[in-house]
Amino acid sequence: MSQSAAVTNDLPEVIEEASFLRDTMRGFRKNRMAMVGLVFVCLLVFLAIFAPIISPHDPYRVALDEQLLPASTTYWLGTDNFGRDVLTRILYGARISLVVGTVPSLISLLIGTFMGILSGYMGGKTDFVIMRLADTMIAFPSLLLAMVVMYTLGANLFNIFIALALVGWAGVARVVRSQTLALKEKEFIEAARANGTSRVRIMFSHIFPNVTPTLIVLFSLSIPEAIMWESSLSFLGVGVQPPEASWGLLVAKGKEYLFQAPLVAIMPGVAILMTVLAFNFIGDGLRDALDPSMKD
Repeated sequence: MSQSAAVTNDLPEVIEEASFLRDTMRGFRKNRMAMVGLVFVCLLVFLAIFAPIISPHDPYRVALDEQLLPASTTYWLGTDNFGRDVLTRILYGARISLVVGTVPSLISLLIGTFMGILSGYMGGKTDFVIMRLADTMIAFPSLLLAMVVMYTLGANLFNIFIALALVGWAGVARVVRSQTLALKEKEFIEAARANGTSRVRIMFSHIFPNVTPTLIVLFSLSIPEAIMWESSLSFLGVGVQPPEASWGLLVAKGKEYLFQAPLVAIMPGVAILMTVLAFNFIGDGLRDALDPSMKD
């Protein structure tokens, strides 16, 4: 009988969560640009995963007798200065861009969420120290700070994760802190505190679920930002190093042959532009779907 009562008590919460997800998905589907962005990202992920099967060319094969060839049935976007297929390099570059967009964004989201909730709920000296640290990080231009980290640690993919996570957490922390300050004055938090619930449990069992919608939007919008940072770092020579196929690196090398073989530089730039736009459309759609004021 007690088990049955427990199940009955849990039903309203389960129904409420299902209703929230259903309403969110309905609101997201109403945004046409968000759906276009989602389709493009799904297609890009598919192409990146199956690039070795889709492309008949080796992205690292050097053929100096096929340098800077124009677009043809053999090489759809032509070849670069080493005779490598540009389309194949772009497909393999999508792997790097998606990984660099996702992993550092997730790391900075986790750090920023923890710092923001801790700062907002604890207040006092804890809040002062964390926010001054966040202000210090925000005061530096993000790209410049990432470049300093890369010059210090060395140019490789793992250090890009560190650099981008380091420059991204402060903005997340400030947003989460502001929401935590508002939430901790709510009646359900006061009730939990009156019942003797520990601070840790309140922060991560009561406050964290209520900031999750904001975190989803922040995550979707931080991915294109990280892709832009990685492309910029690679373009400046402190990101992914040759012979890897990074979009920023492709643009950097291709600009030297812009008039001789424009597709070598233009098409990786188009790939960056479309990917960033697609993720921004998804982020805007999620923001509108998760914002109660935007619902009918």
